[in-house]
Amino acid sequence: MAGLLLGDLLANVGTGMIIVAMPVQTLSLHGGVPKAIAIGLVEAAPFALSTVLALAIGLGRVRVPPRTLLVADCVLRSLTFATLGVLSVTGTLTLPVLFTGLLFGATFRLAGSSSRRLLATSAAGEAGRFSVNGLLGLNTTFALYIAGPVLGGLVVATAGAGYALFFDAGGALILLAATLLSVPRDTGSRDALREPKTSGWRILRRRPVAARLLVVEFFFNFLYMPIEVALPLYVSGTLHAGASGLGLLWGALGAGAFVGAALVGRLRNLPQRPLLVAIIGLWALCPIALAVVGDLPAALVVFALGGLVYAPFTPVAYSFLQSGLAPGEQQQVVTLWTTGATVAAPLGLALGGPLIELTGTTGGLVLSGVLTLLLLPIAARAVLGRTQEREPTCASA
Repeated sequence: MAGLLLGDLLANVGTGMIIVAMPVQTLSLHGGVPKAIAIGLVEAAPFALSTVLALAIGLGRVRVPPRTLLVADCVLRSLTFATLGVLSVTGTLTLPVLFTGLLFGATFRLAGSSSRRLLATSAAGEAGRFSVNGLLGLNTTFALYIAGPVLGGLVVATAGAGYALFFDAGGALILLAATLLSVPRDTGSRDALREPKTSGWRILRRRPVAARLLVVEFFFNFLYMPIEVALPLYVSGTLHAGASGLGLLWGALGAGAFVGAALVGRLRNLPQRPLLVAIIGLWALCPIALAVVGDLPAALVVFALGGLVYAPFTPVAYSFLQSGLAPGEQQQVVTLWTTGATVAAPLGLALGGPLIELTGTTGGLVLSGVLTLLLLPIAARAVLGRTQEREPTCASA
């Protein structure tokens, strides 16, 4: 488990560098395509085919061992980003090629992401599940939003966006090596293959609160995604900063999220459902405040506070979901949950491009926050309104 978590951490650093590099790379290639539309298309590409595969696992009867899915994801991702990196540094990369590469290169992205969690939590057992989910959240926040963006900003500013693509390919290779060395071949696969092949949605229907929470999380993520389209334009336009400023802003989000993730253990005795609803409401204030401030230091403070309040959401939500599931039900339900939460990304990004073009950068940020605030009473009614199901605390999960 330690080897897998280390591989996950280092792989996420490479992915965090892409958060900064990809918008910069896209803006250098967009040609006659409007900037916001181009960013939205490129950011959405990795989710299309990966969503189809993940839904086949979560809703259908496709069963592939998690270790196999994770290995496939690492191999394909490393080859894709190495190729895109070579094309970029040689000046032959185009926007259609970048879009196509991300579309096919991320086929196993969602299935691989859920497989990481399944392999780690199955190694920890039921008693260690909440702690491992917290560690995975800590990995993600530190790597994706602190180390990765800061390093990505430095690489983009000094060498160019194309060189950051090689780091993501290298991170995938590190995770591949960690998986092959640390995870036995049958880990996470015996129960998934021997249990009756029941769809993830049918299992979730036995826990209606978890099913409703999945719907809430879908819209929560959907309303967040226009921020990712607006942020590069906000940094270059409103804040008058470059790639390093974008890296610092993501780093500030990660710094706050790192503190929030590190404090997840102190939330063990709190009821999970009210905590999740409160996080949605507090996060909604972040993009609204971001639209109001006009200088980089203030924006860094706002984004850091946003990361602080958002960080506990994922580990608490997954611990709530996984409690009460049999081992053979984990893969399809966790994959379905990951897909349902993540499929909001391409849809939100597809909407985010035209939305930012129509309302402007600050207008799009405000609209994202306001719509998330309007989601709050719906979330409270969906998650808190029916209490027939026993309410677990973080500790009991």
